[in-house]
Amino acid sequence: MTVTVERDGRVTGKQDRAGRPPRRHRDSYALFLLPGILAFLAVVIVPFLMNTAVSLTEWQGVGSPKWTGLANYRELMDDSEFWASFRHSLFMVVAMAAIPTALGLVLAAALFDFVGKHFGARLAAVLRACFYLPQVLPIAVAGIVWSWILAPGNGALDALLKAVGLGSWQQDWLGDPDIALYSVMGVMVWVQIGFPLVVFMAGLQRVDPQLYEAAELDGAGWWRRFLHITLPQIRPEIYVVLTWCTIAALKVFGAVYVLTKGGPGGATDVPSYFSFTTFFEKTQVGYGSAISTVLTVIILALALIGLKLQTRAEDAEEGART
Repeated sequence: MTVTVERDGRVTGKQDRAGRPPRRHRDSYALFLLPGILAFLAVVIVPFLMNTAVSLTEWQGVGSPKWTGLANYRELMDDSEFWASFRHSLFMVVAMAAIPTALGLVLAAALFDFVGKHFGARLAAVLRACFYLPQVLPIAVAGIVWSWILAPGNGALDALLKAVGLGSWQQDWLGDPDIALYSVMGVMVWVQIGFPLVVFMAGLQRVDPQLYEAAELDGAGWWRRFLHITLPQIRPEIYVVLTWCTIAALKVFGAVYVLTKGGPGGATDVPSYFSFTTFFEKTQVGYGSAISTVLTVIILALALIGLKLQTRAEDAEEGART
């Protein structure tokens, strides 16, 4: 047992060999967790269990459900529409996780290590706010604005292309099955890029400035400082951003609903929207529940993997410091 002593000499408590407070204190802490635990049970666990139970039935939302066991899941494994929507969600992972993380890293390092030093922290803060603005906008508003921009013929993008002599590049950006998914991906990159930027700039605040100064004195350019100082130092933040953005990409719904409604011809359908249409348009409630259950399990697995990687990165960083 160890005793915790403040600077004035007063004994404030004891700790066990693992550095934890006494058991009576830990029990009192648990009371503060009780409201959150109850809310988590009511909002997450109970609805998930109910949804899983419904997924084992055949039901149209009225009347009595018919027990079918794993029939919905067996049908799901052979459903080409589901697998197509899942492939589209992988494209969304690229647009909402991979690309924003890479761009966010470069932009955050540029704002922190270049703009902030040469033009002042105020300009860096203004630019950071500008990049973060799409995150503040409701996705319905952003989707409607982008549907105007990408409208064929009289949309802002086509009008701009025509004005600069590139009229042959005009497209039906959201109505052509070959490019609709890429158009939605472009919109989602614009929406998502502000979140990684803000997280990475916050992470850079804890990096020792002497590392940059020493590297600069040794003749290291901006790119070498980015590779050898910035990336290793904010590795935990990178794992957090990748995990968060990947989960957001897998459950993306609003942008698809506003921009394309899964069309044209299912070219932009994703599992969350596929589950929605199965629920409310086809009234196959049991089958829609099976889709959402599978999606929830995938998201939970990815979240646990991301937390594990983050913990390892933090432990490695702590070990390097000691």
